[in-house]
Amino acid sequence: MEKNISCSFSDLSSNLGISCFIAFITIILVRVIYVIYRTGKPLSKRSPQALSTLIVLGSGGHTAEMINLLLVLQKDRFTPRFFIAAATDNMSIQKARVLESSWADSQSGVKGISAEFMQIYRSREVGQSYITSVWTTLVAMVHALWLMIKIRPQVVLCNGPGTCFPLCVIAFIFKVIGIRWSSIFYVESIARVKRLSLSGLLLYKLRIADQFFVQWPQLHRKYPRAHYVGCLM
Repeated sequence: MEKNISCSFSDLSSNLGISCFIAFITIILVRVIYVIYRTGKPLSKRSPQALSTLIVLGSGGHTAEMINLLLVLQKDRFTPRFFIAAATDNMSIQKARVLESSWADSQSGVKGISAEFMQIYRSREVGQSYITSVWTTLVAMVHALWLMIKIRPQVVLCNGPGTCFPLCVIAFIFKVIGIRWSSIFYVESIARVKRLSLSGLLLYKLRIADQFFVQWPQLHRKYPRAHYVGCLM
């Protein structure tokens, strides 16, 4: 008798555990579908006037293109601003500092405008083997998670550097679990005429970006969910 009761209790516990697991997975899937459905929708009218903004910089032409985009930014709307570049990309951070300094000089006396500058570990350096990049990618993801918890931006602006991918993935996860709703805006580099960059392709296929912009009509025809905006440089 006691053996039968013990077996019944064990079966009940096992079934309860399976049911809880299925319920958890179902809730996560429903939440993911909801987030994807909401992707691209305008910000709520009840959102605060100022939106904390994460700006991802990249070596080479990525930062130059981003600076051009920021020149038309509503600075009093997208503030405070957080600039992030790779740990080895000091030049991009310097360019961002110069930009912010020029804005501060031209708008002296304006309150509420601020900026912070941060650097993040690269997932993979140029020429690094794929085997060793597994470890560096894990380190980069942990570092990206720490930065995103610290910043919790309402807007993410990026234009192609590999540094942006872990940050955008974590921003998407934050949406799913309800920590912070971040609107992700991705502008593909003007250098990409026929094919998306790896970062852009992943963000497009996984539907992580809220708004996805391309600068060439060939890309728009190939990726119809993207918005063609012409050459921004």
